[in-house]
Amino acid sequence: MDFLITSAVVPTLRQEWGISLTAAVWLTGSVQLGFVVGAVGSAVLNLPDRIRPHLVLAASAAAAALCTLVFALVVSSMAGAIGLRFLTGVFLAGVYPVGIKLMASWSESSARGRAVGILVAALTLGSALPHLISGIAGLPWRAVLLAAAGLGLLGALTALALVRPGPYLSASAPTRYPQYAVTMFRERGPRLTNLGYFGHMWELYALWTWLPAFLLAAPSGSGLPASAEITMFLAMGVAGVIGCLLGGWGADRFGRPPTAVAALAVSGLCCVLSPLAFHAGPTVLFVFCAIWGAAVIADSGVFSTLLSEVADIRFVGTALTAQTAIGFGLTTVSIQLVPVLAETVGWQYSFLLLAPGPALGALAMSAISRRPAAATTGAT
Repeated sequence: MDFLITSAVVPTLRQEWGISLTAAVWLTGSVQLGFVVGAVGSAVLNLPDRIRPHLVLAASAAAAALCTLVFALVVSSMAGAIGLRFLTGVFLAGVYPVGIKLMASWSESSARGRAVGILVAALTLGSALPHLISGIAGLPWRAVLLAAAGLGLLGALTALALVRPGPYLSASAPTRYPQYAVTMFRERGPRLTNLGYFGHMWELYALWTWLPAFLLAAPSGSGLPASAEITMFLAMGVAGVIGCLLGGWGADRFGRPPTAVAALAVSGLCCVLSPLAFHAGPTVLFVFCAIWGAAVIADSGVFSTLLSEVADIRFVGTALTAQTAIGFGLTTVSIQLVPVLAETVGWQYSFLLLAPGPALGALAMSAISRRPAAATTGAT
């Protein structure tokens, strides 16, 4: 729930603290940078493969929630906010990729796409919840953060008490092998899978971060069937969950690469059509956002599933962590560039910047055969 919580409270913080749009973007960007730092450290130490992953998940989730709690109770300036959000990102690096490994460990290959899709659907819904809380309850921003911290702590306790590794992936690596985060790119399967994921990530978080601003700037934005916050929850959360579930089902039914290409093609087309949707009527704009919200996340679990199958089985946690580290690093660039372009050409054309991501991702996934090569069994 913590990745994009600041996007739900940024409008209020900008008014209360008197900060510019450029400064406010760092409230989200600092989380992404922290995630990259945490993920690189985790991959170098092979933490998800050398320590029981449910313990890494529980400790990381609790630490991230405590950072959010301190933010809600103490912080009253940008300096403190950015520092705590950076630390939150560091700890979240022990949550998302580790959770993917745990879910994959309970799933045979024939059903793994659906299983990972369910997990990513939960992440998507959690990321959208702050918009629902803010939009319906109209709570002050500190109360929204407190709610997020409480749910994060509940998740940590659940992981500690109930979650354990499954039988389908190695619970721990036999030795430390930090080089695998780099050497996996020598293999065709992991390399192309990662390239597809990077294209996906170029688009995903920039869209999630700036869609509210796009809606508020649109001529028909005020006439949407729901407020911008509720529209965000429906488009990013509800439609996103549907997209994740469809993506997981499609990955098992039709194959990982074809499903990813289909999702990337739809989301890329939405990038290209976004200037037209900007001037569409409120109903058309709402439906457009829902389709985009479903497509942009539908392939996320597909990439994680595929990498868990083509990477060395002993270092799946390391591979997933390295993948997300680079992917989130790319998001810091696209998140920063979108508002810069918006200030130059207007919000109408700002999302055109995202179109190369899904296009390149689709090309990478098209190059993978429908039946991925077996995972390697040895490391040097």
